[in-house]
Amino acid sequence: MDSVSSVKEFIRKQVPDWDDEIMATARFKAFSGQRSDWEPKYLFWKDLILKIARHLDLFIIQPSQVKEEWFNRGGLTPLCLDHVLWLMYNEGDIVRNVDLVDPSSGRISQLFRKVRNLMVRSPVTPEIIMLEEHLFLTPLLKDKTARIIKCLSESHWTSSCIITMSKFQGMCGGPSEAAPLLSYLSGLGKAQYFSISKEVIEGVKISLSSASVPAISSLDLDVLHLIWTAQKLEDQIDVIDRRYEMSRKSALASLNSGNKKVALRHAREMKLASESRERCTSLLNRVEEVLNVIANAESTQKVTEAIRIGAEAMKRNKITVEEVEHCLEELEESIDAQKQVEKALESNPISGIEDEDIEEELEKLELELESENLQISKVEVGNTSGEMDALGSTASLTDALSNLKLHDGSARESVSQKSPLPTRTKNSKHAMLEAA
Repeated sequence: MDSVSSVKEFIRKQVPDWDDEIMATARFKAFSGQRSDWEPKYLFWKDLILKIARHLDLFIIQPSQVKEEWFNRGGLTPLCLDHVLWLMYNEGDIVRNVDLVDPSSGRISQLFRKVRNLMVRSPVTPEIIMLEEHLFLTPLLKDKTARIIKCLSESHWTSSCIITMSKFQGMCGGPSEAAPLLSYLSGLGKAQYFSISKEVIEGVKISLSSASVPAISSLDLDVLHLIWTAQKLEDQIDVIDRRYEMSRKSALASLNSGNKKVALRHAREMKLASESRERCTSLLNRVEEVLNVIANAESTQKVTEAIRIGAEAMKRNKITVEEVEHCLEELEESIDAQKQVEKALESNPISGIEDEDIEEELEKLELELESENLQISKVEVGNTSGEMDALGSTASLTDALSNLKLHDGSARESVSQKSPLPTRTKNSKHAMLEAA
């Protein structure tokens, strides 16, 4: 399946109504009116472009290809696509080649170019965007550079690393992909290109932390030369191994055919290849030893710097060495206690409990639950009977008062003084419940 067919199939999965004529007519129209009128359509095309690029693992797109191949429906192309790409450029989701910094230039030159572009920036129209040969998607540039830095961090434990340009191009997918990625990293201050002019050795120093990449030093030049030499030796060893294998197969074939003279010649070639491999391997081991010594020296320097900073902090905060040792001892005791708990849990796993013991515990819990429910039901029955008695006495008292026939005000007053209607306060209700 070619890339165009793959894109078409992917679009139909992401947009189920892609082939609907009514929806397609509305989507393919040019933008008109206020932004609020066409912004949903703009977001639709923007998200679809980014999804397709991620699906194809691309961060470089061609405007003509996007319009004529990706979104071509029987000869019809979106009339709003140039406006969509132009808006993405203005919002920072797309950058042009002229917007990227030159990684081979110095930091001052890069800074000067940024300032000049901000001050003297020529207006960019949708037509200019569509005429660009390549556009770079910023979100995918960020994703790609993050993956490269993560891959380098797994093999380097320092805050920055140095690799050859050829290795960087291999990690990026080729020279055409490496150039914009290196420009993007250089613009962020996360990478710096440098070279050794005598032998035209190109390298890249990349920051693996959140800080900017340190400036290039003379030691970095020596390290790049050593890394380049090690890679050349590894390539030479691979060539020798292939040559050795070819000579070996030829020698076996000559022996099988009875041509001992030719077999001896191939055996001699195998011997020479084996000796060459030993010499290259010895040189490679020496180069790697030097690189390890440099890496260990850098780590020692960082440890020394950390000790110095710690000593200054102790002096500034008036912390004694005994207090630090006491804290370290407490930390070790806590770690030992935690290890003992983990060992105890491992030696007594939960899976060692028998199913019969679990069933017995479950039966006990069920019996306790039944007894609690029985007690609660008894209490509720007692409360209900007390409330019924209290309600009955109140009702009888109300009936007796209603049957009385009061003839004048004095009688009504005397009755109200001698027979007051009991008020059902909270205390009286509790009293009646207790009486009941």
